[in-house]
Amino acid sequence: MAKFAKGKHALAISDRSGLAFPWREMVTEWNGAFVHYSEFERKQPQLEPRPFVADPQGLEKARPARTEFPTEDFLPNNPFTMTAADATVSVAFENGAMELNDIVRFRDVKSVVGGIDQPTLQVSGMVLQGDITSTVNTITLDYTSGMPSAGFIVIEKINTNGQFENEVIEYTGISGTDLTGCVRGTSAKYRGETPNRTTATSHSSGAKVFGAYKITALNTRTENTAGMPTTTTIQTGFDFELANNALSTETGGGFQCTIGPINDRG
Repeated sequence: MAKFAKGKHALAISDRSGLAFPWREMVTEWNGAFVHYSEFERKQPQLEPRPFVADPQGLEKARPARTEFPTEDFLPNNPFTMTAADATVSVAFENGAMELNDIVRFRDVKSVVGGIDQPTLQVSGMVLQGDITSTVNTITLDYTSGMPSAGFIVIEKINTNGQFENEVIEYTGISGTDLTGCVRGTSAKYRGETPNRTTATSHSSGAKVFGAYKITALNTRTENTAGMPTTTTIQTGFDFELANNALSTETGGGFQCTIGPINDRG
């Protein structure tokens, strides 16, 4: 059977330009044209458009949206200012977007301020005295000294899977070491938003308990601007009330104290 020559020295005439090119540099296009590789043109995609299909309407293994708990923020250095014989504490927190009657919890206070110790400013260190069920409305702690006379607490609870099941409780009074008038399974407003209510549940003796303070006043300053409006109001911080008066006039608290909601866990 005869064989084709390899075309090592042959020339071919391009179907596109009519020019002669080395035969071995020629290629065949989709339409059958025999052209030089420098003239090659791919098939126009619009000649064979893909079929149109509707956009998918469902998502496989979809996950529903959820409301995340608010998170802590750092306060400026030495944020607390107290005046002797006065229970009002001013907290520096510029542009903190706080609202009146928000419930705030402080953490990582580094030093005594105005004679008020860190556990009092953080409303921390308390533990339950005795097991409680999900329905009791009087809760006994190991101590209540320095706590607001009414407000909110959160009882920390971690289940067997290592997940938080904290419960926020509102109380209306204090009698000795008892919190009275407790409303179980509630939540506390922070930055104007009230998270979903927590679940009333049982708690074991020795469970950690944390409290918080209610914002009683917002502090602002007014600055002139170059445009319109001619002035702007900047929130510089807020006030809250201690259960007892400060012993001295002082600004302090230390570096990287934090502020957040009373409950930032499940």
